[in-house]
Amino acid sequence: MNLSAENALNLSALRGEGAGSAVDRIYEDLRRRIVDFDLPPDATLSRNDLAKDYGVSQTPVREALQRLEEDGLIRIYPQSKTVVMPIREDLLRETHFLRIALESEVVRRLAANPPMDVLKRARSFVRMQEALVGDPSEMDLFNQFDRAFHATLFDAVGMLPLNAMLARRLGHLSRCQRLELPREGKMSEIVHGHMAVVEGIASGDPELAAAAMRGHLGATIRRISTLRDEFPDYFAPIRG
Repeated sequence: MNLSAENALNLSALRGEGAGSAVDRIYEDLRRRIVDFDLPPDATLSRNDLAKDYGVSQTPVREALQRLEEDGLIRIYPQSKTVVMPIREDLLRETHFLRIALESEVVRRLAANPPMDVLKRARSFVRMQEALVGDPSEMDLFNQFDRAFHATLFDAVGMLPLNAMLARRLGHLSRCQRLELPREGKMSEIVHGHMAVVEGIASGDPELAAAAMRGHLGATIRRISTLRDEFPDYFAPIRG
C-alpha cells in the first residue's frame, strides 16, 4: 500500500521515529517483542546477551529493562534473572478504566468544536486501515495506523505527552489486542469503531462522541474471558 507523503510524515512524527537514545531504542524494541509475543510470558532475558545483540554496554540495557519493569511487562530478580510477566487481568482492567476516562474526554473536547483538519487526518488513517482489512500479514502496519489515529486525537487537544504516558500503561492490553487481532472480523470491527468515533466528533455532540469511543475501546475487554480460555499459558492466575 502507498502512503501519501503527508500521511507518512504524520505517522512518523506520531510514532517518534528518527530520534531517541540507545535506551529508548532498546526499550521500544523489547517492548514490541513482548507485545508481539516474540518474547512470551516467562521468557528469560539476559543482560549480557541483550547487550551483545544490540551492540551496546550493559548500562542502556539495564535502564531499558527498568522501564519495562515500571510498565509491568517484566520482573527483575536482583542477582538472579529477568523474566517476561504474564498478562495480568487486574492491571489490564485498571489501564482500560484509565484509557476510557482519558479518551472519552479527548473526544468530548473535540466534538464541542469539531476541527475539520483533525477529522480529515483521522479519516485518512481509518481509510488506510480499511485497505489492510483481511490481510493478517499487515497486522503491524494496521496497528501503527491504530496508534496514529488515537495519537492524532490527543495531539489535537494539546495532550500528546499524555498519550505517550498512556501508551506505556497499555502493555497488558496491547498483548490481548495482539492475540485477538487475527480473529476473523476483528480488523473490520476496529475500522468501524474508529469511523464511529470520527462521526461522533463531526456531529458536534460530545456525549455521542464519548459513547462511540467507549464502545470502540470496550471490544477487547469484553472478550478477556474468551482469550484466557484460548491462551491460558499467557495469563497470570486470577487473584482472589
